[in-house]
Amino acid sequence: MSDGHRRIWRAGGPPAVVALLTAVVLAADMSRDVRAEPLKATIVGLGAATCRQFNDDVRSNPLIRRDYMAWAQGFMSGILSSRPPGVDEGLDLAPPTFPVLRQLDFLGDYCARNASLDFSDGVAALYKRLRQEGKT
Repeated sequence: MSDGHRRIWRAGGPPAVVALLTAVVLAADMSRDVRAEPLKATIVGLGAATCRQFNDDVRSNPLIRRDYMAWAQGFMSGILSSRPPGVDEGLDLAPPTFPVLRQLDFLGDYCARNASLDFSDGVAALYKRLRQEGKT
């Protein structure tokens, strides 16, 4: 073995390289698993309710629909403002072809069909629907 090889070995040669490569491969594999899971943000406010809670709230106090809709508009505005440049630019969250009252009906229908899901899931579905509306 040459002097150069001995120095590498003593300074953390092949065993250290193997350990380092193993760590890199494991870290890369772990990050793949993390990326595979959807990110779930902590939602706060009235809209953090489940659809079941929304349904119950509206049944006991129909006027609360207005508060839920205000929360939904803020949530969708947050989605829109967080989009990268060129994505959803010019999207109208209250187009004349899909006015706010119709949006509220959409959320009510969504939650009636999906009581076990979150109200915010319904708002995300509404946002997608408004994107389709913007393409027509």
